[in-house]
Amino acid sequence: MSAVDYLTGQLLIAMPAMGDPRFSKGVIYMCVHNEEGAMGLVVNKLADGLGFADLLDQLNIETLDVAPSLPIHFGGPVETGRGFVLHSSDYVRDGTIDVGGGVSLTATIDILQDIAEGSGPEKFFLALGYAGWGAGQLDGEIQQNAWLHVPADPDLTFGPDIDSKWGRAIAKIGVDLTLLSGDAGHA
Repeated sequence: MSAVDYLTGQLLIAMPAMGDPRFSKGVIYMCVHNEEGAMGLVVNKLADGLGFADLLDQLNIETLDVAPSLPIHFGGPVETGRGFVLHSSDYVRDGTIDVGGGVSLTATIDILQDIAEGSGPEKFFLALGYAGWGAGQLDGEIQQNAWLHVPADPDLTFGPDIDSKWGRAIAKIGVDLTLLSGDAGHA
């Protein structure tokens, strides 16, 4: 793939025949995609039974007020004990990575404290774990018809309606779900 073909800042959309149940009907925001591999965060699946207050307790983060009730996402199957915050680029601290397109990624405890105290980024979501691919692995999966991709937008990335994100991402491409197949085409 050339640099213009890399999917950093885009959304990956699992095809209906996705064989891996962890990614079934998954939508993944691509934080990095280059010749060395790829890393993204699933934006439409929640971590089972864990809320923001629970996370703060586990990390011994004390807040001045009652912590807001926020969902924690299942970011992917790699390093599920590691947390990430994908957010609008209005928040920048040491360790913040500019993904591009007005989106940044921070994986420090400081951002959790700031969110709890109401001084975090305007838009964000919290995730445990990430989706990762080695060099060329994602490119191969795309060629095998496992994924579609679409430009990200704030609603699909940060919006609260998790259950409809996969269908809305597919619709953004203009694809009729009934016509999608898991089989790669051959000439």
